Amino acid sequence: MPDDIVSFGAALLGAVAIAALAYSLLYPYLSADRETEGRVKGVIEPRRAALTQLEQAASRRKSVADTLKDIEDRQKAAERVTLRLRLARAGLQISPRVFWLSSFVCGATLALFVLLLLPPSATRLFLMIAVGLIGVFGVPRWFVNRLTRRRQQRFVLELPNALDVVVRGIKSGLPLNECLGIVARESAEPLASEFREVIEQQRVGVPLGESLDKLTNRMPLPEVKFLGIVIAIQQQSGGNLSEALSNLSGVLRDRVRLQMKVQALSAEAKASAMVLASLPPGVMVMLYLTTPDYVAPLLQTRVGNFALLACGIWMLMGVMVMKKMINFKF
Repeated sequence: MPDDIVSFGAALLGAVAIAALAYSLLYPYLSADRETEGRVKGVIEPRRAALTQLEQAASRRKSVADTLKDIEDRQKAAERVTLRLRLARAGLQISPRVFWLSSFVCGATLALFVLLLLPPSATRLFLMIAVGLIGVFGVPRWFVNRLTRRRQQRFVLELPNALDVVVRGIKSGLPLNECLGIVARESAEPLASEFREVIEQQRVGVPLGESLDKLTNRMPLPEVKFLGIVIAIQQQSGGNLSEALSNLSGVLRDRVRLQMKVQALSAEAKASAMVLASLPPGVMVMLYLTTPDYVAPLLQTRVGNFALLACGIWMLMGVMVMKKMINFKF
């Protein structure tokens, strides 16, 4: 009897153990936990994927911001403009020494012209010194600045066409360096010479980003800065370079179109400003040539000299105000 009880207890314990094991194995399939877990995964996995995409976008934005900051820091470090750089921007192949010699010759010529034109007086000496200083420090720099503006305007007009050449070359399978070489060989000046300088720098081992920074230093234009930023971001972050350059080409053409529209709308105001600014000195010169005695008190007396000085200051203020009114930033 006791043996039967022990056998029955052992069998019961074994049955309980087997039932517990089966229950533990079959419970996830028999309960709703598996379905719940699937639903949780269905909610969490898309969110996790979305978080991953957001992290990738944030990393890309950070990379772009770091690139822009790096480019801005390099441009700020190269803001010092030397006379040699000014001459290079104007396309003049002369040294600073030749420029200063030409400036002194210009100042001496203008001073000699005043000496021969005006009668002997204290005013003539003052005018000789003033005109000579203008000839040395004013006229040559104005000439260089004018050449620089004309050269930059030609560069901006040709840049969209050059970008289109680069875009077509990249779409046909050519590398970027070869496309830039085509632009350097076949474009008009000054675009050809500037991109030729970029290609020559790359041949001696200068990176493309640094070459474009030097191009921006020689051509300090927003359009060139846009080009450098687009290529720098594409090299560091990747992307479709042909599409980016195509969009940049469209933007540059829109800027040129807007500039021409602004020039057309402000042409009448510029002509009026030129007439108003040149009328008083022109009338005075004609009066001096026709009736010198009528203008002589202005040139030979101290009161007349102060009157001329005050009129010149007022005229300069008026010219600056008119220039500010007709110059538009866009």
